[in-house]
Amino acid sequence: MRWFLPQEKAGPAPWSALVFAALGSLIVLLILAPLLGLFLSSSLGELSQAAADREVLASVRLTLGCAAAATLLCTLAGVPLAYLLARKRFYGRAALLALIDLPIVVPHSSAGIALLTVIGRQSIFGSLDLVGTAAAITLAMAFVSVPFLINAASSGFAAVPEHLEKAGRTLGASSWRVFFTISLPLAWRDIVSGMIMMWARGISEFGAVVIVAYYPMTTPTLVFQRFNDFGLSYARAAAVVLLLVCVTIFVLLRFVCRPRRIEG
Repeated sequence: MRWFLPQEKAGPAPWSALVFAALGSLIVLLILAPLLGLFLSSSLGELSQAAADREVLASVRLTLGCAAAATLLCTLAGVPLAYLLARKRFYGRAALLALIDLPIVVPHSSAGIALLTVIGRQSIFGSLDLVGTAAAITLAMAFVSVPFLINAASSGFAAVPEHLEKAGRTLGASSWRVFFTISLPLAWRDIVSGMIMMWARGISEFGAVVIVAYYPMTTPTLVFQRFNDFGLSYARAAAVVLLLVCVTIFVLLRFVCRPRRIEG
């Protein structure tokens, strides 16, 4: 009758927990060491000078704005698609899922070249030419980062109990009302989490952006240009400024969208 006895939570033995912690600390060190090195090697004078640099501030505004625009535009079309992927089984679904994930594995320089065939001077659409514009930057950011939004939103909708949606329709609610009053409210944390990841990924994009729009410069492009022309010390402060801005916003958004704690 052992199944009637209270069971302790399964977990690693003390010795294996130490091994896991030691191995995991290597990953933490891999992430933390370069960031600490970046901050510790930058003086307050360099940071204050970079923070007052108009070129740096303009690039930060452009980077954040284009990433936000890409995220918002893709959310309008991506959330309905994510809902369909979570709820419907149709022919070609596996191929569509693979297509959505494709930008993650495509080399980003290749992604930039591919975008040029659509928005460049020799576009397949004729006279369309967006090269060197904020629109081109936004499209490049959207292309490489939209899988994070779709996958997170789809997982959120898949976690919503279907019987709640069926109950709503049984009570006479339309599909639209069920979506906006049941599905969306229950999946919103995953959707916002996907939006945050897409926004953050868009901010960090360099390879595709630098091909479709070297000017105006996003901050990753500016950091590369300063490093290439003037060396590490000149580029480092601009990198820290962008990192500080992004980390601050990222932490605030993560705090707002943190999972609710279930008592009991």
